Amino acid sequence: MAGGMKTLAKETAIYGVSSILGRFLNWLLTPFWTYVLMNTAQMGVVGNLYSWTALTVVILTYGMETGLFRFANKSDEDPLKVYTTTLISIAFTTFLFILLAILFLNPITTIFGSEAIKPHYVLLLIIILGLDTLSAIPFAFLRYQKRPIRFATIQVLNVVITIAFNLFFFLACPWLAVKFPGAFFWFDIGKGVDYILISNLMASFIRLLLLSPQLRVKYTFDGVLLKKMLVYSLPLLVLGVAGIMNQNLDKMLYPHLSTEVDKMGQLGIYTASFKVAVIMVMFTQAFRYAFEPFIFAKNKESGDNKLAYSQATKYFIIFGLFIFLAVMGYLDIVKYLLEVNYQEGLAIVPIVMAAELFFGIYFNLSLWYKLTDQTRWGAYLSLIGLVVTVLGNILFVPEYGYMACAWTAFFANLVMMVVSYFLGQKNYPIQYDLKSAGFYVVIASFLFAGIMFTHGNIGCAGLRLLVNTVLIGIYLLIVLKKDLPLQQIPIINKYFRK
Repeated sequence: MAGGMKTLAKETAIYGVSSILGRFLNWLLTPFWTYVLMNTAQMGVVGNLYSWTALTVVILTYGMETGLFRFANKSDEDPLKVYTTTLISIAFTTFLFILLAILFLNPITTIFGSEAIKPHYVLLLIIILGLDTLSAIPFAFLRYQKRPIRFATIQVLNVVITIAFNLFFFLACPWLAVKFPGAFFWFDIGKGVDYILISNLMASFIRLLLLSPQLRVKYTFDGVLLKKMLVYSLPLLVLGVAGIMNQNLDKMLYPHLSTEVDKMGQLGIYTASFKVAVIMVMFTQAFRYAFEPFIFAKNKESGDNKLAYSQATKYFIIFGLFIFLAVMGYLDIVKYLLEVNYQEGLAIVPIVMAAELFFGIYFNLSLWYKLTDQTRWGAYLSLIGLVVTVLGNILFVPEYGYMACAWTAFFANLVMMVVSYFLGQKNYPIQYDLKSAGFYVVIASFLFAGIMFTHGNIGCAGLRLLVNTVLIGIYLLIVLKKDLPLQQIPIINKYFRK
């Protein structure tokens, strides 16, 4: 048992670190693009196109990744037959999607809602989606085979290749075009969107090649098995679609709803600023991988899992509020992640960061329906959030632009969090430390007000940073005094033992 737990912990660490590293490296591309793209409208095009990718991949995989894990682990099923049946099904529907999408390329292009989105952009996106979908099942099978090193290597390498191609097109090619105009006559810096998509396409193609050993297997297809898998997996599709649309629907709808002349430029500003705020997601993911195992291990001795869930949520809130204050306190530095034409959009950062914190808390609270096997509630809650998202965008984007997108995300995640809490208390009561959570929210709110006061009333950036550092330090001191003595923090605790 101990060996099994040790292996599980090791695999979780590898998957977690590779996921966070991959997301962070990919996250860096957006600030890079703000400096190399010709205008904010091109960023708007990129934001709109990529908002469709996550949704389409979820639809094209139709929950079969989870279905693969479920049926491959059944004692009465052959794992290889489950895998190849899934592969054949996914490959058939993916190639059908590519064929139909190419045949109806021009009508599909109009769905995006902007003349700035060209048919060849959509064609490149279709091929990328096909390659990513075909890679999804071999990736899932690597996890089933407990091969985290290979999984993580390919995942990180994919992001590194994407970045390398971006650096080639946007940094190397302009220099090479000057030095060797005859060889680089084809290069046009104005075609930034093309080069972003081509970089993605090349990385996705290479990733599929790296996964080719997982495709060289003896194929068998079981129609009866596929039917059972579809019955199990398709309800997960509803949950996945609703969840992805909650995160991306604003960018999909914006070209249709905005009344501004430069709607794609405004979407580009929103996309870039939204990406800055998503740093909250990466830090909170890091918290889960680094600190949550410590909390659960600490409480395992008493066997009180509910206490562990409560404490994990409590420390998640404390940590999330610290990240919120840190980003806002050092906004004078953070703003240089974006080129100056995008910096007006930084007004959405505190709103979106709060929204992402709500979503993180919602994720913690959602243990109740997973532990009670009432996973249908995950779909219901996602649909509730989706309704708020749709209504908020339709009603307010035409008048308030991208600020309405940010506030809609705020309220959608807040509603999901609150509803999940009350349903959880009814179905799987956990005594969360609401008093402590409320205390830190109040403290963080006052400190945030102080930070905003410095932004509006202190002209010297250096002095602002100094005052904000003091304010953030006050929060840390309160945390260390009240809830996180240094003697209890893993790794560094040996330096602070009494």
